[in-house]
Amino acid sequence: MRAGDGPEATLELDLPAGAETGLLWLPALGVAARHYEPLAHALAETGIAVARHEWRGLGSSTVRASRACDWSYRELLVQDLPASLRAARAAAPQVRWYVGGHSLGAQLAALALAFEPEDLQGLVIVAGGVPWWRHFPPGRGLAFRAILGMLRPLLAATGHFPGRRLGFGGREARGVMRDWAASAISGRYGSAATGTDAEAALAAVQRPVLGVWFDQDALVPRAAFDALLDRIGGRDHAVAVFGRDELGGLAADHFSWMKQPGPVARQLAGWLHARA
Repeated sequence: MRAGDGPEATLELDLPAGAETGLLWLPALGVAARHYEPLAHALAETGIAVARHEWRGLGSSTVRASRACDWSYRELLVQDLPASLRAARAAAPQVRWYVGGHSLGAQLAALALAFEPEDLQGLVIVAGGVPWWRHFPPGRGLAFRAILGMLRPLLAATGHFPGRRLGFGGREARGVMRDWAASAISGRYGSAATGTDAEAALAAVQRPVLGVWFDQDALVPRAAFDALLDRIGGRDHAVAVFGRDELGGLAADHFSWMKQPGPVARQLAGWLHARA
């Protein structure tokens, strides 16, 4: 797919024969689309089409974040996601598309649905939440707030966010991290991304929502997860909570489920097929 302002990336599509329902999937911060191949294959085995979006700057993307190459939520929401949706529709015009994602991908999926509600049938949130520092336990929340205060000087010094070296995210653009930090400090989504009041747009959503939360997720406390679902309008909200038992003994944390995504895939597929 080619974004309106130039960058390109590969959109990986699993398209089962006869599929009528599809999920446009948005990865977590710093995670390339290829890491969700097991999830996509598991969903495809149930008859759900999956298009794996690639974030600008990662994996197959033709650009990388640097001092000279920067972007923000605006480019991700206004340029890249519509390009992926167009490509998915062109490849599978018979499919009705939902949008979903993991972590930051879930947040941006919610915003994508809010800004383009007529193009998408509903929303899937997996381990996503409003990253407000006050949603974390007191000690961790204060430490998180202190780290956020150091982000701008770091971005100014490096020209990008060196997530691989810091153990959080990947090589990220300054603008993306500034937008993320703004929501983490204020607990709200601003209007800079599209020029639209994001909070009002989320509240106006009337599409079905499925939220999946892992009870050992230190990166997305339950308060953060609930806050994201609470921002979204409509009454057709379903929540599934996974513990170690539901995951076959895997830790029910932010990333472990990706190793063996079968239980999560079955939950998503059951909900999507029911809506179809």
